[in-house]
This record gives sequence, structure tokens and C-alpha cells, in this order.
Amino acid sequence: MPSGASEAVGTATAVTSATAVSDGHTRSAIVQLLLEGAVTATQIGEHLGISAAGVRRHLDALIDAGDAESSAAAAWQHNGRGRPAKRYRLTAAGRAKLGHTYDDLAAAAMRQLREIGGDDAIRTFARRRIDSILSGVTATPDIADTADQVAAALTQAGYATTTTPVTGPIGGVQICQHHCPVSHVAEEFPELCDAEREAFAEVLGTHVQRLATIVNGDCACTTHVPVTPEPAASTSSAAIHPATQEEGVSQ
Repeated sequence: MPSGASEAVGTATAVTSATAVSDGHTRSAIVQLLLEGAVTATQIGEHLGISAAGVRRHLDALIDAGDAESSAAAAWQHNGRGRPAKRYRLTAAGRAKLGHTYDDLAAAAMRQLREIGGDDAIRTFARRRIDSILSGVTATPDIADTADQVAAALTQAGYATTTTPVTGPIGGVQICQHHCPVSHVAEEFPELCDAEREAFAEVLGTHVQRLATIVNGDCACTTHVPVTPEPAASTSSAAIHPATQEEGVSQ
């Protein structure tokens, strides 16, 4: 091959490789945004500084791979002007590709713990684990502020957590864990989820209610927290008005 042609091929290959690397970095950044909650294509473009066409190309690729999905914005998220923008989020398959470190080892260790100490040992371990994660949270009279602290502590522990105010007949705050690094283990050991709910209630000083969980196939673990303090021991199972479930179930 003539040297000029060889150089041209080499340059083209280098450009293709650089483009692939750039695309990979951009797509990873988009996946991280989707992991943190449902977002619009416009929000992604503004956050990453890329064009609308570029965002759509990556979103289409993620949807084609089964890693992402789109849905219309909920009525309370629409400002009433024009058509509501689609919101994008990761699918269960997309989250699964992010990996769950040492799942097999953790599950095996917990099975051994159950054999040695029984169910009480599992419950004690689960509670100590979440208490350690929330150890830096300082309860305040403002439940919404404390919920924000809980979300920040969970995010630092790998849960990609946000809080969302809820309006309507039953107001409050929703704590939405968009990723669970131990979800595969929690499928076998639900004590991990139970301990989280109990710890939330105690640190927030009010009852809380799970509306959705990743373990059950939902897009996030969503916990409803009323902003008016109620006894933490009252972990009510009463139904929450459907309007309060939109953020967790329809991310």
C-alpha cells in the first residue's frame, strides 16, 4: 500500500478510535444521569453541554439495547405550555449492567451468619449496617431537611438517592433510591430492606412507608415520609394516595 494511503488509513482509524472513546465517556455520563432519576433530553444536553441531536443518538442506542426507556412526564411535572417532554430512565436490565460488587461472596457470608446465629443475627447485622451509613445524619425539627441528609448519606454509600416534595391531599417527601448496590443480596435477605425502613423512621422521627422497591422490580426504592411528625413506631401500611407514588413508580 502506498505510504500516503497507509497514513490516511491510520489517521482514519485513530479518529474512529477517538470517537468511540468519546462516545463511551458521553454514554457513561448519560447512564449516570439516568441512574440518578428520570430526566429529559434537554436536561441531559444542558448538564453535559452536548447538542440535542447528540443526546438523542445516545438515548436511542441505550433504548435499542434495552438499557433505557422513555415515558411522558407526569401531569404535575408539566408546566402547561406545549407537549410534555419525555423523561428517560434506566431499565432494570440497564441497572443490572452496572454491577453489584461481591454479591456471591456477600450472600454466602450472610448464609453462614444465619446458620451460626439465626435470623436475629441477620437482623442485627442489617440494622448495624444501615445505622453506620446514617451515622452522620443529624435529626432536625425540619423533617424535609433531615430527609435530604438521609439521601446524601445513602448516595455516598452508592444508592444514588434523591428527595422529592409531594403535594396533594397527603403531602410529604419521597426518598428515592435509584440504585441499590446490594439489591441482589436483598432478594434473599429482605432483612436489609426492613432495617432501612426502621432506621429511616427512627432518624426522621416519624412513620415512613415503602411505596416501591428495586427488589420487587420497580425502578427505584421509594419511601414516603410525611412532613408532620408522627410516632416513629407507627410504621403504617395504609395506602398512600396514588398521586404520591408518581415519582417512585413512574421515574
